[in-house]
Amino acid sequence: MRVLAVSPHLDDAAFSVGGTLAALADAGHEVTVVTCLTASVPDPAGFALACQLDKGLPADADYMALRRAEDAAAMAALGAVPVHWDLPEAPHRGYGSAADLFAGVRGDDDLWRELAARLAALEAELGADLVLAPQALGGHVDHLQVLRAVAARDRPVLWWRDSPYVLRDPAAVPGPHLPGGLAPVRLPQGPERRAAACACYGTQLGFQFGGADGMRAALAGLPEVLLAGARARAVLTDAEVGSGAVSL
Repeated sequence: MRVLAVSPHLDDAAFSVGGTLAALADAGHEVTVVTCLTASVPDPAGFALACQLDKGLPADADYMALRRAEDAAAMAALGAVPVHWDLPEAPHRGYGSAADLFAGVRGDDDLWRELAARLAALEAELGADLVLAPQALGGHVDHLQVLRAVAARDRPVLWWRDSPYVLRDPAAVPGPHLPGGLAPVRLPQGPERRAAACACYGTQLGFQFGGADGMRAALAGLPEVLLAGARARAVLTDAEVGSGAVSL
């Protein structure tokens, strides 16, 4: 089975569904993780600059190059192939504050259309059988854009709970473009491999979890529960992944 995980940022897939991806890779399935928003932007300013300064990085650092290198190491730990698209994160698309990131997608921000077009090409190139993508719990605008793009493709999808947002608000609701008719499932997971992969994101651990120990403690209490429609469950059954899956 060829699996494609669609991650908004460099760490979302590992934080949210890394154990599942590792188990799929260990079972012999081909796992690719495309991270949509990884573009380096020269001379960042304002809120975009603040997003790297608050990680302890100097203004002249290529923040996204550092993050792409972290992601490459994390994907190696999971047994997945990384793909990085040169599209900008929200702070480089005119979202000017932390509050803006969670205030809804702006009317002039049609990024999801570009994402859907790129996904169509990548799915065809890889021959992807199954897609994994975020539910957009927490309402981050970049996660909402990815959710909308994947939903528009109408493929067999397993929808993951966005971490760390679900840790902060277990009652968080999915984005409005999440399809209906879904049921929760859990696949075999490799939690130790997830923790090892997540430890690769050194620029993020302090900000998101208070450090590596905090990350390991937080994720140890977070099982990777996915939402699946009938077509995704059929793909799992055909690929004999369903023998290790638990419907909830």
